[in-house]
Amino acid sequence: MQDSFAFIIHPLNPKRDVSRKYPALGKLPAWLIEFLSIFYPPVLVSEIEGVQSVENGRTLKGWFVACPLTPNMMLRLPTRLVYRKIVQTGKLAEKLGAQILGLGAFTSVVGDGGKTIAKSLNIPVTTGDSYTVAQAAHAIREAAVLLEKPLAESTVAIVGATGAIGSVCAQLLARDCGKILLIGRRLEKLNEVATAVRQQGGKNVQVSANIDDIAQAHFIITVTSAVDAIIEPQHLRQGAVVCDVSRPRDVSKQVSEQRPDVLVIEGGMVEIPGPVIFNFDFGFPPKMAYACMAETMALALDKNYVSFTLGKDIKLSQVQTIDTIAKRHGFRLGGFRSFERAVTSDKIAFVKAAHLSNQNAVSAVPYLDPNNLESVNL
Repeated sequence: MQDSFAFIIHPLNPKRDVSRKYPALGKLPAWLIEFLSIFYPPVLVSEIEGVQSVENGRTLKGWFVACPLTPNMMLRLPTRLVYRKIVQTGKLAEKLGAQILGLGAFTSVVGDGGKTIAKSLNIPVTTGDSYTVAQAAHAIREAAVLLEKPLAESTVAIVGATGAIGSVCAQLLARDCGKILLIGRRLEKLNEVATAVRQQGGKNVQVSANIDDIAQAHFIITVTSAVDAIIEPQHLRQGAVVCDVSRPRDVSKQVSEQRPDVLVIEGGMVEIPGPVIFNFDFGFPPKMAYACMAETMALALDKNYVSFTLGKDIKLSQVQTIDTIAKRHGFRLGGFRSFERAVTSDKIAFVKAAHLSNQNAVSAVPYLDPNNLESVNL
């Protein structure tokens, strides 16, 4: 029996994402698409071919299966209804023959982070968050090399540091950074994370509940569960690099339009080993996928059919283990992408010049209304 996997996707933007599979349905108003999604069944989106290990030549069979709910609907509907929709999608994956299931985007965030979903299915489930953490750290390290800005001389901010992904990202980068700034809403939890970061070798660790403070940072990893963008053009210093791991994005589209001196990269973009064909356009170039997708594939190639990453807690050891597994089978950091476009060498050069011209300056940033900050799930 050929090893196999499935991965759950769902529409982030109702009109755009639904149009990719159903052009006619995508022409309906967004509110109507969302309303109909309550009644729409799970969908087989495509079969994935050509994933192949560089270690042993083992190949995979895979599928994208879609839960029809958008992030807004997952937050608005009763959790039990959302669980039922996701479980139905998982049952479709089981019928197709999948031996492990990956949860994409908000299906990995809603409720208890996949635990209830896993209990309702006969195959193991993983959120992919462990490899997402590993790739975010790799992306920041690579960006620092390209911009010739050593992390040891830099301030790195983690937005959403009290979450599972943010906390471990900070621990992974602890020894590398001159200063780590942890941003979140809950100061008590931030201080717990700060202690863990110091235990991993972080020497200069600070915490803040004010998102304006990212103006200090040369590099930023943002990984929240916010539905709307929380990082705007005025928040960022000249020459800053932002790795946006969140889906939907934490970084406003206006940043790309108004701040050419800033580099925003999509966290977790991975080059998949083998002549892979996804048979579905989810906005990435050929052979590229999100890290959460890659975690599911790497576990299947390794015949490691376990619920690897579940719940709201991720251990540093988990991240290191999946990173080792993935490297062994040939997964690696792909080229940088920014708002669904490839980052060019000219863009890198421009941001590098902007950074060098403003090494010691910090932009003046207006403070946000604290009430607005409270509405953001950092």
